[in-house]
Amino acid sequence: MNPVSNIWNHPKTSAAGLLIAIVTVAGVLSQQGISLGKAGSGSVVTLISGLAAALLGLLARDPGDTPSASGSTAKLGAWALIALLLPLPFLGGCSGASVAQDIVNWTPTLQVAVDTVDSTAALLAPADAPVFAAATAGFNVASKLLVAQAEAYLANPSAGVLAQMQAQVVTLQQQVNAAVLQAVRIVDPASQKHALAAIQEVGTVVTAMLALVQSVSSKAQVAQMASHSTIKLAAVRRHMDESQSAALVAAHYGQPLGWARTQVAQVEMAETQAGF
Repeated sequence: MNPVSNIWNHPKTSAAGLLIAIVTVAGVLSQQGISLGKAGSGSVVTLISGLAAALLGLLARDPGDTPSASGSTAKLGAWALIALLLPLPFLGGCSGASVAQDIVNWTPTLQVAVDTVDSTAALLAPADAPVFAAATAGFNVASKLLVAQAEAYLANPSAGVLAQMQAQVVTLQQQVNAAVLQAVRIVDPASQKHALAAIQEVGTVVTAMLALVQSVSSKAQVAQMASHSTIKLAAVRRHMDESQSAALVAAHYGQPLGWARTQVAQVEMAETQAGF
């Protein structure tokens, strides 16, 4: 078929294909750290990706569709969903080296989140601050050890370092989950809100790193990791604000917020299925 006539006869489908290509390429560039410059508080790549995804969504829901075109519209909607699900950096498909780099890339955010936890105690009511401090006391040591292991794994992705990282990321994840359950016992609403927000920031990064570690682990290793997870994600999920997690993921990967929400939901589902 003549490409020019195909575009002329099927402009909507052709436009959708172009937008999907733009979203896909932008996602790959973002994962490789290519920004093409700044655009406001984000990057040019992020802006292009967000606009293309938004236009694709509008195209898939064109209010001018006729009943005879409903099948075509449904296909476009499916392609829009596929385009949004393509780059899921948490969920495998990457080499050991790229996963190691991604884990290390998260470490500055983890350190900032732990620092935020340390400073949050001053925002709480006097009676609540000691409870919060006790619940989060192990974050500093555990996070620094995990960061050191991630850097060691990037330098030398050996089985020994991976085993250490598997154990440590679960240890920190369990500390975070335990802290959440302690924080929800805080009676003062403002104190509880501050406490949960600070803990969740750490938890989001730890969950991302856990998923990345899982992606380079065998099924037997993941099962062993899950066996040490006594406080399950299901026990703390209802206390979490998914929009906060999505915002952190979106900022880290330079992606649209809707895209990040999909990633967070996929990771939570994968963690639950794995036994965490």
